[in-house]
Amino acid sequence: MSLVHNEQTKLTANALDRASTACLTVGVLGPSAAALYGLGASAAAGGWIAFGALLWLAAAGLLHYMARRTLRSLR
Repeated sequence: MSLVHNEQTKLTANALDRASTACLTVGVLGPSAAALYGLGASAAAGGWIAFGALLWLAAAGLLHYMARRTLRSLR
């Protein structure tokens, strides 16, 4: 494989991993902090917040897994 292909593969994997971090931050940590401090309507919708956080956590896990699979192609 060429050096250019390897670097493009690494950039793709990094983009996927950054997207997974964004999913974790926006979908899990943000609503959790809002619920903890009682901001907005998050305190009243606790069940929906937890369900949404699980979906965002699953999306983050899937994106991270895709990044790892992308890097495995460099072997």
